Amino acid sequence: MSTIPAKISTHLRVLLYNVKVSFAPSLFPSLPLSLPLSQPDAAGIVTSEKGHLNLRKDNGLVSEVFQQHHMLMLRGNLGIGHVRYPTAGTSSCAEAQPLFTNYPYGICAAHNGNITNTGELRAALAQSLRHINTGSDSELLLNVLAEELQAQHKGKDIVPADMFKAVKEVMARCKGAYGVVMLVNGVGLLGFRDPHGIRPLVFGKRESTTKLGASDFIMASESVAIDTLRFDLVGDVGPGEALLITTEGTLHRSLCAESAQLIPCIFEYVYFARPDSIMDGVQVYEARLNMGERLAKNILRKYPEHDIDVVIPVPDTSRTSGLSCAYTLGRPFREGFIKNRYIARTFIMPGQAVRMKTVRMKLNTIKSEFRGKNVLLVDDSIVRGTTSRELVSMAREAGARNVFVTSAAPAVRYPNVYGIDIPTRAELIANGRDEREVAEELGADWVVYQELDDLKDSIRKINGTIKEFDASCFDGVYVTGGVSDAYLVELQGGRGKKQRHHQQQTEVLRSRSEEGKLNGMGELEEEEEGVTAATITPAVNGGSNAAAAAAVAVAEVAEVEIAKAKAVAASKPGGASSSSGPLGNGSDGGGGACEVLFNLGRET
Repeated sequence: MSTIPAKISTHLRVLLYNVKVSFAPSLFPSLPLSLPLSQPDAAGIVTSEKGHLNLRKDNGLVSEVFQQHHMLMLRGNLGIGHVRYPTAGTSSCAEAQPLFTNYPYGICAAHNGNITNTGELRAALAQSLRHINTGSDSELLLNVLAEELQAQHKGKDIVPADMFKAVKEVMARCKGAYGVVMLVNGVGLLGFRDPHGIRPLVFGKRESTTKLGASDFIMASESVAIDTLRFDLVGDVGPGEALLITTEGTLHRSLCAESAQLIPCIFEYVYFARPDSIMDGVQVYEARLNMGERLAKNILRKYPEHDIDVVIPVPDTSRTSGLSCAYTLGRPFREGFIKNRYIARTFIMPGQAVRMKTVRMKLNTIKSEFRGKNVLLVDDSIVRGTTSRELVSMAREAGARNVFVTSAAPAVRYPNVYGIDIPTRAELIANGRDEREVAEELGADWVVYQELDDLKDSIRKINGTIKEFDASCFDGVYVTGGVSDAYLVELQGGRGKKQRHHQQQTEVLRSRSEEGKLNGMGELEEEEEGVTAATITPAVNGGSNAAAAAAVAVAEVAEVEIAKAKAVAASKPGGASSSSGPLGNGSDGGGGACEVLFNLGRET
């Protein structure tokens, strides 16, 4: 994959319900599966136990955020979890999810996608005297739902019809893409999908492991999480549909959008999703095989007399399409690049020079597969071109006679506003360039892109009921409407802030590493190679992107503060405890790390 951010603000991933069992120990191993191809920025889990909400979230990888003592605190049979890949707002710990608002009921939310009418929503919520504490669009979505749920309350107990009416109002007010899971304390678990179904959401069930005749439920953005946790895939949450799993374990479904139409994000199938996932009735592996076949036929149309000797994929996402491309071309398929799994992803690196250097650290060539050969490199997509340019250079240095480049996706020419952190048009290598000009920029002998119609047909061949796709990064068509030039400028301003925040974090971590207080980057990509999973009880996930690590010294002080807060809470019957690291809840404090750990609720 060429310098592309990966799935999901995530990809919201897992939500589970079980009648009795504490689910957090099962949810923990599922969180790294949420973002198979991206590097997490933050992670969090919240559980509900007899009306008490237990939350742990922080910046960093899942394995860094959750230790054994955290898991012991996360008791309860309902819960949601989230791994963040930020596409809006900043990487502040305050924006780590699940997000929480205490009224009404106490609601926690995990969101995958991006809301496009944030200015309108922020102004309306201000008029309602609702305080928005961050720049996150997910917090706006949470507060809109809370406001609409409050309007349904009217002094009576909430019933499923009230929940669905509130969701219907949310869908009428919030424009953009969203797959959402929410824990409504004392009511149940709620999941819903935007009226176009841009971001995916699936659900499954199994016989309860603790209560005869009852069922456990799970929702996730990819079915692989459901398979891993031994649930049976029931199907997709439809566009504009909401699911409610009550505290009694009863499932309710309702269509909440008046004009719902399935228009899924096509980039999910190209890159984001794991090949063993099924979304909207499409097996991702099969779709990528079709993409490779179509791509090969396009190459044969443009270069019928090609002299390709060998087809080599760019690890890892391109392997499936590269395999079928080689088969259709009648050429051998070989692994020419070996991936170093202990280096960060290149798209989050601050500055082009650092990205280029990191590509060399991340991939190494098997020189015998290049020496004296005409090589076709197959990538899933080409965005900035940083990786592709370096790979072409590496192939030539390894002795390739000619280097051809092909992409299983069409040329990326437009920003994405629905939850993929694709940069401004000026940064896109295909902006204002045709295939010949892109080849010159990359140093390749020629470049061939997938045709957009061929890409769509690769997926429709499996599920012909999908009539349209969100392909905005390829064709500039934003299916929700209302995406103006002014909005794109504003969105880029937010991404600029995020990039500067990442750079500041990187500098802090680098300086601390030099002082011997931090143990390097860690096994970053080992944690990426999966998709959402969660076991036994309820859980949720979302998407994420850049890594932040807490310094050892800060972590030690945070543990002391947590212990103090627990002691204070224990001395107050029915009291709530709240603690954070010395930087304070949601504060970056110049250190790039903060911690949130609290118990909040009522005695039942």
